[in-house]
Amino acid sequence: MTPSITSLPETKLIGKKVRMNFLNNQTQVLWKTFMPRKNEIQKCVGTELYSIEVYDSLSYFDTFSPATEFDKWAAVKVSDLNTIPEEMEVLTIPSGLYAVFKYKGLASEAPAMYQYIVGTWMPKSIYDLDHRPHFAVMGEKYKNNNPDSEEELWVPIKPKSNE
Repeated sequence: MTPSITSLPETKLIGKKVRMNFLNNQTQVLWKTFMPRKNEIQKCVGTELYSIEVYDSLSYFDTFSPATEFDKWAAVKVSDLNTIPEEMEVLTIPSGLYAVFKYKGLASEAPAMYQYIVGTWMPKSIYDLDHRPHFAVMGEKYKNNNPDSEEELWVPIKPKSNE
């Protein structure tokens, strides 16, 4: 599977986040608290939903442990940050290069795709993982818990250094 390489401009998001790890996965709880309140967010850009992971450091992937915590976000893209609903927060994704993979299938099967990206595609590519948020964009072809569901997986990258 070959990704498209995309330069993402700075992207402003508003949503909810939870601190979690893969042993205590709170993704469903997060989305169940976010979706009923999504319409309170003003100045949305598009209708896509963003599922974002913010890891504390790049070494998260070097010594992966399902017990290591990270911030998980449920959010939407906005054009300005003037009005933030109560109990919601702002996340700004810095500009940079991303490898964008098309993913079709169940969310429960996505970890195998991430293993392929980090373990197979990345080492063979001309890129290294960069320390910026990872995210999935769920647009009109996204169908929750459906094997025909489609989304985009955005992985932050930078050119490999010649060390």
